[in-house]
Amino acid sequence: MSRPSKLTKSPLSVAVQALAVGTAVLPLYAHKFSPKRYTQPQLFACLVLKTFFKIDYRGLAELLRDFDALRWRIGLQCVPHFTTFQKASRRLLKAAHARRLFHTTIRRFLKQRRHLKRVAIDSTGLECGQRSLYYVRRRASATKRWQTVAYSRYAKLEAAFECRSHLMVAALVGRGPRPDVDRFVPLVNAVLSVVRVDSVLGDAGYDSEPNHRHAREKLGIRSFMPATAGRPTSKLPSGKYRRQMKQRLNKHYGRYGQRWQAETGISMVKRRLASTVNARRYWNQCRELLLLAISYNILLLYAAAGFLQSTPDPFPKPVDTNVLGRMAEPAHAQHASALAATDALHRQGHQLCVACPHEKIIIAGRSRRILTPLTMG
Repeated sequence: MSRPSKLTKSPLSVAVQALAVGTAVLPLYAHKFSPKRYTQPQLFACLVLKTFFKIDYRGLAELLRDFDALRWRIGLQCVPHFTTFQKASRRLLKAAHARRLFHTTIRRFLKQRRHLKRVAIDSTGLECGQRSLYYVRRRASATKRWQTVAYSRYAKLEAAFECRSHLMVAALVGRGPRPDVDRFVPLVNAVLSVVRVDSVLGDAGYDSEPNHRHAREKLGIRSFMPATAGRPTSKLPSGKYRRQMKQRLNKHYGRYGQRWQAETGISMVKRRLASTVNARRYWNQCRELLLLAISYNILLLYAAAGFLQSTPDPFPKPVDTNVLGRMAEPAHAQHASALAATDALHRQGHQLCVACPHEKIIIAGRSRRILTPLTMG
């Protein structure tokens, strides 16, 4: 029996959570003289849906035009032009805004907790473009017939995950290839700007004595990394902490076996959201990676213990009291009232599903189809 996924697959849940995060961080409008046709939280929720569905800006506009339930859930009265989404991405995903949005997802997940036992760090590269392996092999020279990778640059995401819940607590974006050894300090400092941690687990790419000293002596955090950097030798490392790692480190020492949770988190990001970056310019790639990290945490929000049960819906569904409140009327009166209310909502562009308790008649959708007991499936 397979384990259920931690990431939600409901676009309505994603839209609601993204809208709540955007409302907590972003102002309603960018300027007091803006047209005020859409709010910035609504546009941010649309950008998260773009990442969720793995589509481009044009596809997002067509999706919202076809699915009125998504528009109604986030309160859009009309569908924005696809260039509106592109401009909103450049405006809303600047470094300051993206950092606040990312930190808000962490606080909503952890609630009152600000202390974590252990965090696993790792980095990964996302291919730029949609080249097929067949094309790569054909473009390779005769001496590299079975070459499977042909790139000079790729988008790089450096992330830190809580080992218990796979929550991404820090994310740095850039361009690779580049070594990880000099990225340990910025990544740990990004983690500490949000939460306090007891230990940090990293792979051999972060191994260096200065990194151990910075974590243990300056920050008071236990660091665990295999001491395998450098040429292979039978001698022990000269540094104090690297020597301890060489002598003691195994999957039980410091619970280092939990470092694989970082690999699991990166796999969840790539399998569920994206393994490639469609943007071509550097800063657009950085914004796309930041949106990817924010969207991952939003998809993970429903896994928080009691989150959806204890938190009231910030955008409850409207209830038509004229239809649902008449439980004491006869069946024919309820039927007539339901037809009148459905006609009114049909003219406004809404959908409604009303069940009459006395007669098994269902009035559904804009077509006002009446399903009798013989036609009900």
